[in-house]
Amino acid sequence: MPQIRISEAARFLGVSDDTVRRWTENGTLTARKDSAGRLAVDGLELATLARDQSHLPDDPSRTGSSARNRFVGLVTGITADKVMAQVELQCGPFRVVSLMSSEAVRELGLELGSVATAVVKATTVIIETPQGKSII
Repeated sequence: MPQIRISEAARFLGVSDDTVRRWTENGTLTARKDSAGRLAVDGLELATLARDQSHLPDDPSRTGSSARNRFVGLVTGITADKVMAQVELQCGPFRVVSLMSSEAVRELGLELGSVATAVVKATTVIIETPQGKSII
C-alpha cells in the first residue's frame, strides 16, 4: 500500500497537519515511519477516512437520476452573451464550469451566490497519476 506523508494527507483531506497528527494520536489513523524516518499513513486507510468523512450539502433538487456524480455548490461566476453562458460553481474545494444557453441561465434563475447542483454523466472519465513519482 502507498504510504502518504502527514503533510500530503492533510492537503488531500483539506485539514491542517496538526489535525492529521491528532488523528494519529487518537487512533483515527495509524502512522508509521517511512524510510526517511518521517511519519506517514497508509493510503487505503486515508482514502477510507476521506470517504467516510465527506459530507456534501443536500442536493436541493431531490431528483432521482442515474447520474452518480452530483456536486452541490454556490454559483461564483456567470459570463453570458445573447446566446451562450459560462456558469462557474464552487463545490467544496472543486471548481465546476458548465457551458449552457443564456436562456437556461434565466430559466434556472441562476445568479451569483445561488445554490445549484452540477450533474455529470460521462462515458469517458480520465484519471491521471504522477508518472515515476511516489507520494512519499
